[in-house]
Amino acid sequence: MFGWTGRTITVDLGNRSILESKTDIKTAKEYIGGRGMGVKILYDMAAPTIDPLSPENPLILTTGPLTGTPAPMSGRHSITTKSPLTGTIFDSSAGGFFGKEMKFAGVDALIITGKADSPVYLQIDDEDVDIVPATHLRGMNIRETTNALKSYGLVSCIGKAGERQVGIANIMNDYVHACGRGGLGAIAGSKNLKAIVVRGSNKPEIADNAAFAEAKESAMRLLRASPVTSKGLKNYGTSVLVSLMNYMKILPTDNFRSREFKSAESVSGEYINKNYDLKRHSCYNCPVGCKRSIKESEIEIPEYETVWAFGPDIGNEDMDSIIRANRICNDYGMDTISCGSTIAAYSELTSTHIDPEQLDELVMQIGEGECELGAGSRAYLRLKGAEKLSMSSKGLEFPGYDPRGVLGQALGYATSNRGGCHLRAYMVAPEIIGKPKLIDRLTFSGKAGLVQIFQNLAAAVDSLAICKFGSFAMDEEELAALLSAVTGVHYSPQDLLHAGERIWNLEKLFNIGAGFTRADDSLPARMFEDGGTNTNGTTITGMINKEEFEKTLTEYYYYRGWNKDGIPSNKKLKELGIS
Repeated sequence: MFGWTGRTITVDLGNRSILESKTDIKTAKEYIGGRGMGVKILYDMAAPTIDPLSPENPLILTTGPLTGTPAPMSGRHSITTKSPLTGTIFDSSAGGFFGKEMKFAGVDALIITGKADSPVYLQIDDEDVDIVPATHLRGMNIRETTNALKSYGLVSCIGKAGERQVGIANIMNDYVHACGRGGLGAIAGSKNLKAIVVRGSNKPEIADNAAFAEAKESAMRLLRASPVTSKGLKNYGTSVLVSLMNYMKILPTDNFRSREFKSAESVSGEYINKNYDLKRHSCYNCPVGCKRSIKESEIEIPEYETVWAFGPDIGNEDMDSIIRANRICNDYGMDTISCGSTIAAYSELTSTHIDPEQLDELVMQIGEGECELGAGSRAYLRLKGAEKLSMSSKGLEFPGYDPRGVLGQALGYATSNRGGCHLRAYMVAPEIIGKPKLIDRLTFSGKAGLVQIFQNLAAAVDSLAICKFGSFAMDEEELAALLSAVTGVHYSPQDLLHAGERIWNLEKLFNIGAGFTRADDSLPARMFEDGGTNTNGTTITGMINKEEFEKTLTEYYYYRGWNKDGIPSNKKLKELGIS
């Protein structure tokens, strides 16, 4: 078997059992791996109504057929479960080197159920799998935990936030790479699972080396030719987006009360490059290297979303404090987007300006489990009777792109199966950056069909599993060629998109079973209401027309082969081979 290792490991922490089985090849071919395989396993194992924090809710780690191969940007792995933050099916992927090590250890899927009586970690050393006591690691944050275990292999772990089941807790690997969003760290904490440590020694083999060499060269040529991957991300990291989003007036400020930030220059990628002595980092097999740290201290530089969340979204222009808040979140193991967005909502609710010292204190209190903001903005604001101030969809806080100025992204946020996420369909690419071509960002016309194509492709990319930044250069043709060469199974570009569509529909079915309806495929009322003031004193214009939005949503369902309530038809499910 090429591409897939053929090995699935199921661990029940409650009865301390470890069962190895052969990966189902039909599932692997139809759902590819990574996100797709995780979604399929969860759908088959768990009722959609399951309590996310119950021992029965599985935590599923998966690699993709490209993971660990010489394909560019191929170091990722996925984690899938039912989210305690959103109540939806939820997957998240992370870069770094942990995914590669899982693949080298021969793991397609690691399924974890049950709850240990006391803290444990899993040790995978090629063929050997052990459940190891971890009481001595209790109360340690990410850096300390990783340092304590790194001599045994590569480490994925939770900090105090996960231990205390904070709703926005992450699972972190390689110190700074997050399977972020959705409270996945709280799931690990509910199982008393402190860490997973993996060491592997078997590099995956390629089915057709000649075809792979040709496909890889084609992919590398496109990555070198793309200004986004070869210049923007390479020279500035993702914070290069700050100035552009502010210029286009889609940089959400003060909890989306404004769409531009007067001090954007002080938190921009250009400012960071000029004022900090930086070192560039790459994930496994990545020619881009978008990660940054400060050379002397080795403190990590935040990604664009984090700069936005702890900067413009709370009206903060102090870059040093943004760097500190990011560092605290990474060490406690918390989602920076949800953390910053919830603080922004708190700031608006209480009419409190958050200064840098207060920001440090708040973030630490959330990480310690001592602050109700850790439940996320929707849950926190429900307690206060002010849920309308939560800038989220399905309970997942929006990232740093104001949907009022990118209407395709607005539809993408609303229809995302995991909630308000830009990575399910990064419509900012065609609507702002012009990749693959520039389209009108201020109309819904043509977006219903386009969004679902972007969603299907994103699901396939997550399942391969490679970095989405590659999509700025490669499309389904290059990706299908890489997948075919690695696995020896022929995939056409259409086959790849068809697999992505299958994954998307299965996620939708899970959410329907969990009680989600058309009403949940929407946006906060603020996006549809006139009012609000930009930082220059002008009134915010260009609010989303609710009638046009609903019409486009119905059109989107039609393109999906769903009824007007957003339920997949039997015809569509049969076409996708879903029973």
